[in-house]
Amino acid sequence: MRTILAALLLSTAAFAASSVHEFTLKSLAGAPTPLAQYKGKVMLIVNVASQCGYTYQYEGLQKVFMKYKDRGLVVAGFPANNFGEQEPGTDVEIGAFCRSKYGVTFPMFSKISVAGKDMAPLYQFLTNTTINPKTGGPIPWNFTKYLVDRNGKVLARFDSAIEPESKELTRAIEQALAAK
Repeated sequence: MRTILAALLLSTAAFAASSVHEFTLKSLAGAPTPLAQYKGKVMLIVNVASQCGYTYQYEGLQKVFMKYKDRGLVVAGFPANNFGEQEPGTDVEIGAFCRSKYGVTFPMFSKISVAGKDMAPLYQFLTNTTINPKTGGPIPWNFTKYLVDRNGKVLARFDSAIEPESKELTRAIEQALAAK
C-alpha cells in the first residue's frame, strides 16, 4: 500500500509540474540538486549509460557543453540502467569512468530509472504526452536527448542516433540560445 501511494504521489507531482525546474535530483556525489538552479539556461538532458553502443557520445556531449556553456547551455547527464543493463556501475564508478575516459565536466546526476514502474518523476514529466505532446512518449534507448528552454519547457527531443554535434541538434541548440 505504501509503495502504491508513493508511486501515485510521484506521478501526480510529475503531472502537476509545468517545467523541469520544478524537480530536484541527486548529483553523482549524492547532493540534492534542484534543476531550478538552471533557470535562465538552456539544458540538454540526456539519459546516459557507460556500456552502450552510444557511450562514445559522451565525447560529443562534452564538446557541445564546452562550446556553448559560456552562452548558457548546460548538458545534464542522467545515468540509467533501463536498457540492456548497460549502466551497472555505482555513482562513484560512473563518475570516475566519465571523467577518465571522456573528460566529462558537465553536471552528472545519480543513477535513476527513465522507464518502467520506478521511472523518476523528471522522466515521467519528460515522457508525458499530455504535458509534452510533441516530445513525450516512451524512451526507446540510452542517449535520448531533450532540449529544454531557459524557462524549463521542453523544446525538442532527439533520439539516440542523433549525434551531439550533428547539424540538426546544433541548429536547435543555437536557436534556443538565441531566444530570450
